[in-house]
Amino acid sequence: MAAPARAADVVGSSLKLDVVLPALQAIVPRLSLGRHKGDAGKIAVVGGCKEYTGAPFFAGISALKMGADLAHVFCSKGAATVIKSYSPELIVHPTLEESYLLSKLAEKEKEEIKQKVLEEVEKWLPRFDCLVIGPGLGRDPLILDCVAAIIDSAKRDNIPMVIDGDALFLVTNNPELVCGYPLAILTPNFNEYKRLVARIMGPENDVLSNYHDIPDNNIPSLLKVLANRMGGVTIVQKGEKDIISDGNSVLISGFFGSPRRCGGQGDVLSGSIGVFTPWARQFLSQQDQSVTKLVTERLSKNPTLSGAFAGSLLVRKAAATAFSQHKRSTVTTNIIDSLGIRKLYMISDATPSLVGWLIDASCMLQLEALQLAAINGEESEGGRGGGICPCSIF
Repeated sequence: MAAPARAADVVGSSLKLDVVLPALQAIVPRLSLGRHKGDAGKIAVVGGCKEYTGAPFFAGISALKMGADLAHVFCSKGAATVIKSYSPELIVHPTLEESYLLSKLAEKEKEEIKQKVLEEVEKWLPRFDCLVIGPGLGRDPLILDCVAAIIDSAKRDNIPMVIDGDALFLVTNNPELVCGYPLAILTPNFNEYKRLVARIMGPENDVLSNYHDIPDNNIPSLLKVLANRMGGVTIVQKGEKDIISDGNSVLISGFFGSPRRCGGQGDVLSGSIGVFTPWARQFLSQQDQSVTKLVTERLSKNPTLSGAFAGSLLVRKAAATAFSQHKRSTVTTNIIDSLGIRKLYMISDATPSLVGWLIDASCMLQLEALQLAAINGEESEGGRGGGICPCSIF
């Protein structure tokens, strides 16, 4: 029997979703009555300042909607109360300090404050499965200095990180922060991508030295070179199609999507990737290659590449679902509301009504079996790892 086509050969074609979806479904941990809080993921968002409070909320709540158990937000004191007021679901830490509050302090005192911020964040770092750094971060110099130190600490702890928003500004100006770190995922829009190309490749190529002159054709090839030049980080170039590369291969997520370009969609994507990446990492860490073969053959051996593609696909589907309901009035909260709803189960265009019916029926039958087993003091088939809905994305 011929091996199934790899995702690199099939993404971008709606006729091949049936090849990619089983691999994505395999990554998602099964739901079980025997699981504990935190087993499905603990995500931390680093961002949020007095001007920008929506972005870290969007990223954190999207992580929870995608299936993470816990979402923390490390933000400035001026943003904390506002973010807390949006939802009781998020655990908010008013940790970051903004320069305007400390303008009269000497540099030595500012350095001491920076160290205190780092110590506070480092106490929590080992608990997290992934960091989402940048939503609503702003460009305050003191905050950016603290975030640079947080990135270094996360690298020492081998924690995956999604770099978005103003953290991309930080990384573009200080690429050594992430270069060579394979668990880093950068999510630039087109202009952020061009600035990154100019910074990394411009010194060796006059054509690429000015980001205004960087061509917008053949992005996949240039993106692959860029990711390779940065030491194997994964880059998601967001656009009409999300182009994803780790320097070795390129995946193009062109399914679904929405013509609406309201602010905040990138925050939803970064939060979603922050969930799928540790899921993929955990799945691919299994020693039994017969188990991981489905993902490695159809998608990638790299958990950051698989996680980025999964997050992109699901967010694009949610955006399409929201747009079908709200059209031009679609806003980011509509997209968040579409994460995890039943329509996302009908992600295949082949026979959606049949797909939805099969999933609903499977969920109900397995839930009834689990409830009966719980009443009888028994474990479900497969023990504590048994699943309520092994055939669904969520």
